[in-house]
Amino acid sequence: MQQHLTAPGKLIAIALATLTLVAACAPVFAQEMKNPPATDRNSLTIGVGVGYTPSYEGSDDYVVIPSGVIRGKVAGFSFFSRGPIVFVDLVREDGEVDVSLGPVVSARFDRTTQIKDRQVRALGKLDTAIEVGGFVGIAKTGIITSDYDNLGVRVSYVHDVTGTHGSYVITPAIEYGTPLSRKAYLGISASADYVGKGYASTYYGVTPAGSLASGLPAYVADDAGFKKFNINLLGSYSLTGDLTAGLSVFAVGSYGRMLGDFKRSPIVRQAGDADQWFGGLGVAYTF
Repeated sequence: MQQHLTAPGKLIAIALATLTLVAACAPVFAQEMKNPPATDRNSLTIGVGVGYTPSYEGSDDYVVIPSGVIRGKVAGFSFFSRGPIVFVDLVREDGEVDVSLGPVVSARFDRTTQIKDRQVRALGKLDTAIEVGGFVGIAKTGIITSDYDNLGVRVSYVHDVTGTHGSYVITPAIEYGTPLSRKAYLGISASADYVGKGYASTYYGVTPAGSLASGLPAYVADDAGFKKFNINLLGSYSLTGDLTAGLSVFAVGSYGRMLGDFKRSPIVRQAGDADQWFGGLGVAYTF
């Protein structure tokens, strides 16, 4: 009997299949790694590029935006970005198991600019939301494909401090990354966003006045719940030096699926699409 998976189940299956492929290929690439990448020194990576992304979460129109990435380590303390979110780890790395804990700051630009859909644009632009919170996680090095790969889980919580949606976002995530050689790196991650009532009503509700202005049906979105599930792939290749220093190029690809009441909102169901894609290219330099 054929088994039918839910949308999140299908995404998890894709992630596991990709991870299996990486594990199968790793021994071949590992032959190139006569020396492991250095991980105990101070470092800073800054990347810039462009991304092709939905004009808002749930849109079926796409726009080109600037994108960037930052990652570094100072005296054993790490910091890194995930899109417009910056994490600072206040727990010093020590050994193969790394426990992380620290603050998170995020800027949310959803429906602030470049709203291409006429009906959604008629609902009005929203202000940028600045979200502040924290995260906790644990990761282990040398767990699947080699002595240098890394598998980690993380949960973050942020709350809007600007009053744009006045609510919270909780994001559990799992990430796996492995160097394929001294010059090549591959990473895969999966995450989901659980949002509060204020977030739901601000970004996915349609008031009677909004319905009159846009032609979309009125929709009450005032329940907390899982908004979207994501799978992300990252690849980078060093052009000068190796993964620990020099100039590199990177590519990012992502697929997301809107869930539950958020998928049923007319902002998504009529004016947009539950399937969400993202692609990005850029260059980075590691000091």
